[in-house]
Amino acid sequence: MKVAFMGTPDFAVPCLSALIEADFIDVVGVVSQPDRRRGRGQKLKPTPVKKEALKHNLEVFQPEKVSTPEGIAKLESWNPDVIVVVAYGQILKKEVLELPKYGCVNIHASLLPKYRGAAPIHRAIINGEGKTGITTMHMDIGMDTGDMILKEELRIASEETVGSLHDKLSEVGASLIVKTLDKILKGTAPREEQNDDLATYAPKINKEEGKVDWNQDAKSIWNLIRGMNPWPGAYTYQNGSLLKLWASEVYDLQGTNDQVEVGTIVKVDNDLGIVVQTGRGKLLLKEVQPASKQRMSATDYLRGYQIKEGNRLGE
Repeated sequence: MKVAFMGTPDFAVPCLSALIEADFIDVVGVVSQPDRRRGRGQKLKPTPVKKEALKHNLEVFQPEKVSTPEGIAKLESWNPDVIVVVAYGQILKKEVLELPKYGCVNIHASLLPKYRGAAPIHRAIINGEGKTGITTMHMDIGMDTGDMILKEELRIASEETVGSLHDKLSEVGASLIVKTLDKILKGTAPREEQNDDLATYAPKINKEEGKVDWNQDAKSIWNLIRGMNPWPGAYTYQNGSLLKLWASEVYDLQGTNDQVEVGTIVKVDNDLGIVVQTGRGKLLLKEVQPASKQRMSATDYLRGYQIKEGNRLGE
């Protein structure tokens, strides 16, 4: 089976590697987003997928837009049986979707039709989901609306962050895409239409969403902190200075305390961390990052900064 691969970030790399290693698959070419300037020196850096492709001497095509006459001509020259799309970053037009014999197959990091859209991993954790997974599907012109092929479920552990769940799901996706293509080739792949009535959406995350609202309950804030780690990061303010929050724990789920304003530090423990009053219950901060400093445990933060009970976090 001749496969053209479209992908860009780290999430897509295990999938490309799995396709390269599969004995019934011939990866005939790779499409990735153009190299971008990154970092302090603004050096031009290749995408993670491009780096992996070049290790295996695969041809890499990096158009600004793939759904152009030039892009379609390149894909036609590869003559793929199927195009596999994993976090590529561009919307594909009908001409591309219908080009290969078996169409375009996508790996999506949710159990569709839940969490269609750009940030399914973030949203699942922020919303306190207990499970998520990978869905492979036939692509159509909608946003993650195509017919589903295979699914694999994954439990979201209580200590899970976006970073750890991202890595687990990328490995699940790598295994599932090989199984999917094997079934497509053998003519045994299931095809299930999505129920739009059950659909939910996972819009792109922006940095402003990481700002903690201490009026929320302790569990919701705990989910937000996990769902923003490692990017873009949850944050609050301590005495007017930015304070990023990287790890926390629900200290208790008791109700509101009318005597204490939300965001108030109600306990300082040099062995435990910082306990903060929320709209409902209390939250233990375990890992923080002051402005212009490295991440550190809350206990180290307490040793270096004058934090007292009664201080308030937030603007």
